[in-house]
Amino acid sequence: MPVHNEDIAAVFDEIADLLEIEGDNPFRIRAYRNGARTLRELGQDVRTLVERGEDITRLAGIGKNLAAKIHEILATGHCRTLDKLRRRLPADLAELLKLPGLGPKRVHALFHELDIHNHEQLERAARDGLIQHLPGFGAKTEARILAALQAHADTGRRFKLAVAGRYAEPLVAYLKTAPGVRKVEVAGSFRRCRETVGDLDILVIARHGRRVIEHFVAYDEVESVLSSGTTRATVVLRSGLQVDVRVVAAVSYGAALYYFTGSRSHNIAVRSIARRQGLKINEYGVFRENQRIAGRSEEEVFASVGLPWIPPELRENRGEIEAAHAGLLPTLVEAGDLRGDLHAHTNASDGHQSIQIMAAAARKHGLEYLAITDHSRRLTVAHGLDSRRLLAQMESIDAFNAGDHGITLLKGSEVDILEDGSLDLPDPVLQRLDIVIGAVHSRFDLTRAKQTRRILRAMDHPVFTLLAHPGGRLIGRREPYDVDMARIIHHARERGCFLELNAHPDRLDLLDTHCQLAREEGVLISINSDAHSSLDFDNLRFGIGQARRGWLEKQDVLNTRPLRELRQLLAATR
Repeated sequence: MPVHNEDIAAVFDEIADLLEIEGDNPFRIRAYRNGARTLRELGQDVRTLVERGEDITRLAGIGKNLAAKIHEILATGHCRTLDKLRRRLPADLAELLKLPGLGPKRVHALFHELDIHNHEQLERAARDGLIQHLPGFGAKTEARILAALQAHADTGRRFKLAVAGRYAEPLVAYLKTAPGVRKVEVAGSFRRCRETVGDLDILVIARHGRRVIEHFVAYDEVESVLSSGTTRATVVLRSGLQVDVRVVAAVSYGAALYYFTGSRSHNIAVRSIARRQGLKINEYGVFRENQRIAGRSEEEVFASVGLPWIPPELRENRGEIEAAHAGLLPTLVEAGDLRGDLHAHTNASDGHQSIQIMAAAARKHGLEYLAITDHSRRLTVAHGLDSRRLLAQMESIDAFNAGDHGITLLKGSEVDILEDGSLDLPDPVLQRLDIVIGAVHSRFDLTRAKQTRRILRAMDHPVFTLLAHPGGRLIGRREPYDVDMARIIHHARERGCFLELNAHPDRLDLLDTHCQLAREEGVLISINSDAHSSLDFDNLRFGIGQARRGWLEKQDVLNTRPLRELRQLLAATR
């Protein structure tokens, strides 16, 4: 059965997690994590590269050892190293890592100090007050662990949007090869660009429903078939992702697409409008009594109740229906509107490639400018740049810009915001940069008042340009730190600086609701890839999806400006 990049990356991540729980060599652990990240960011299946006979050790972070394991997993579906680690450790231990706030170091402590193997033992220890006495934990951490356990019990598994996409795209291509298929589209939260996806809803127009369903359930990644009929089937893939496929008639396609795209709250609100007009909307169409009056397209469905078509990303019942009635729907930003990227890393810090390679990749993505923003000195784990190294990098950027490369590089730095709100590099160095990105990388546990005060002070620095990943979250792994985001956004307007929407699929930070608030305040948002390799510019599309959910238009986005106008805006923050 096909093995995807995500499957191999998950193996490498689990190996790294289990090694860290055991207290293994940090360099060995980091190698597996870097390999997993490379595979997730690779624009094509590594399986294809191997089948073509290409040397995959040329990929950043993939040495001979990891390459051999990739070949092993592709050939057998297993990895002996992981199998050995699983035999050495309790079977349920890795499940603890899925709880927000519990990384391998903390699980190591829980396992070795309290002999905790699973969720039940963890909850019992937390309720008995045993965890708070471990070094590095405390009462607040113990309370957060209990809350995370409750949240985990209340919700099913969800997949990050990018991960769901890696399974959706080949499945859609496969469904299109079924006999008589005319159209295939993914609906649901995936189409609305939600940051996580519970399952996939796929609609198909085809002449023969039964043949499509038979084709679908025969897909070689199907682990189990939950139901199967003549026009609908539900399966679970080997990844654990549930997929529903429905074959619909062309006359009902628009109504079905609308109905299964959701959200539920949006659909209920529109159906209420329809009822007041004597209409009924369901997945088969729009009906007046027993007569179908619309349903072939979504535009028909909306028009039947007197509304213009509403983009899927807005369908959350957060004011889009009222805006549509008033003719005030935003013209949402599109990928082609971006002129540059203001957050990217090179191999000078924790990136994988040189300035020249990153610039060429950005240009290939149609960008006109790119800010090189390697980490500052405090982030030693990322080999952050001190003043001397940063000044040398500035000279390299000047030399690059003196040539004709079809793209302009901006001099920048992702500077740590220290606990007291000061910045991690001296002012004379920061003043020579085009862009200073402030970022919180430590002390996520500060109180709301202290965290907010810390960030506000940093924003008031005379050379501060942009606040990176403002909430600090890692989806499914780390909750946002506690901060008054409304106050941060309001202060950004008063200070005249900008906020980032970090497009990395693990972050998608700002939240969509905060994007909407920033738009209302008139604060410009920069949609940035936070690229660490030449492959990461593909992530900008996820940032665009999040921006559209946040009602952002082209004029609300800083890096839709041409370079000359951008430079003026950057200079105005000084």
